[in-house]
Amino acid sequence: MIHKDTTELRQSIIDACLWMNSSGLNQGTSGNISIRTLDGILITPSSLPYDETRPEDIMLLPGDGLSGDVVGHHRPSSEWKFHADIYKAREDIHSVVHTHSPYATALSMLRQDIPSVHYMIGIFGGDSIRCADYAHYGSQTLSDNALIALKDRTACLLGTHGMIACGGDLKQAMWRAGELEAICQQYHLACQLGTPHLLTAQQMREVRERMATGYGVWPNQ
Repeated sequence: MIHKDTTELRQSIIDACLWMNSSGLNQGTSGNISIRTLDGILITPSSLPYDETRPEDIMLLPGDGLSGDVVGHHRPSSEWKFHADIYKAREDIHSVVHTHSPYATALSMLRQDIPSVHYMIGIFGGDSIRCADYAHYGSQTLSDNALIALKDRTACLLGTHGMIACGGDLKQAMWRAGELEAICQQYHLACQLGTPHLLTAQQMREVRERMATGYGVWPNQ
């Protein structure tokens, strides 16, 4: 029996997972989503098809999520560790979205950062999208690498794996995930035509200053 207070949050995770798959941002049971709550971390279960997932199937990692304790009927996502480590390191983040979206995953296979090819990169907090070094899924090394790539950022690529997008709430994290996949697709297409021009550090600073006063769901709304 789940606590009434979390039912809506749990359902919002399921709805976001279903939308990820129907939109092409993810596929199958890959990817995972979490929300930080006062009681701990709500996170998708491991290997359960999203269209079969019910609110009571969403797992709770109590406290900071790092104790190894779980509440629920399943195993938590195999990537629970980087979710918990991100929340521990970043007070500004309250939702984490991880997907194996096609273009972000393809670029992650190159293991290169995405430079300032478009001003929308500014929504992630810097002049580039970093690509974390590769590590086995679910490992502490993967979590450590992700934290390095997310320093002063709200999204990154995971080497030969996929992407992570974060937000002050689930709505913002999902928005950033969609925008990152769009940038990855645009960058891929531009590279087929030639060498993309890069925005300067000054131009990117100006963009971030403008965005800080309101852009889309930036800041958290």
